[in-house]
Amino acid sequence: MTEKWFKPGKPSGWKKDYPADKRRRIELKAKKGDYLKAARAKMALANVTTDKETEKKARADALYFYKEHNKRKK
Repeated sequence: MTEKWFKPGKPSGWKKDYPADKRRRIELKAKKGDYLKAARAKMALANVTTDKETEKKARADALYFYKEHNKRKK
């Protein structure tokens, strides 16, 4: 048996089948409003998943969270 090297945090409730606004709202709530944590979590998921749809949506959400974090940082 192979050991998994990626150990995700607590499940947030994010599902690829949800619309973008619901996915992002759920993830942001799970990360207590921290856009940077949300972005990093979704980018990590996008980098390790083998499902193309999950990768595409997780990466899109990560980029959205990075953009929002940079807006609020100023």
